[in-house]
Amino acid sequence: MEWRERVAREKRAAFSDDEYWGRPVGGFGDPDAGVYVLGLAPAAHGANRTGRVFTGDRSGDWLFAALFRAGFANQPRSVARDDGLRLERVFVSAAVRCAPPANKPTPAERDNCQHYARRELELLRHVRVIVCLGGFAWASALRITADASTPRPRFGHGAEHHPGRGPTLLGCFHPSQQNTFTGRLTEPMIDTVLARARELGMDG
Repeated sequence: MEWRERVAREKRAAFSDDEYWGRPVGGFGDPDAGVYVLGLAPAAHGANRTGRVFTGDRSGDWLFAALFRAGFANQPRSVARDDGLRLERVFVSAAVRCAPPANKPTPAERDNCQHYARRELELLRHVRVIVCLGGFAWASALRITADASTPRPRFGHGAEHHPGRGPTLLGCFHPSQQNTFTGRLTEPMIDTVLARARELGMDG
């Protein structure tokens, strides 16, 4: 919490005129969503600045462009809370709600925040699939859905886990620059996962 607020006070030079959010960041999207996209944590100068998850940073640029291509969003970019973005049939959130140092949340931060995602899922009554952006989100999804599978299913891009009850988990590499700049995650790869999520998330 102290680091999150210090970043908001000190700011980055490129955003020196912005008023930083500097508080926990909740999820965003369609309350009737069938697809729940779970990320890692707010970026220090992204969601921690703008107040909306995956908004104002390169990872968000990638994610929302993909959601637009998949028909889940009315526009391909998310830059501010008042930019007119609307999501349909999808809700985007994060396992950790406060920006962590070096974008690396600890297990303690994950455990401290997991009840927020669990409560979101309780309120989002139509969710049939959780797209987990990275291994951290995959592990968090297993916890918040109280999946007691033994052995626990391993994360991988394109991995699917169908628990006995509750939403299906889909694995997707996180759209971080480390993955997108190196080609570990490409547009066709994330498009395929979101197409599968749409298929699984449809009612009926």
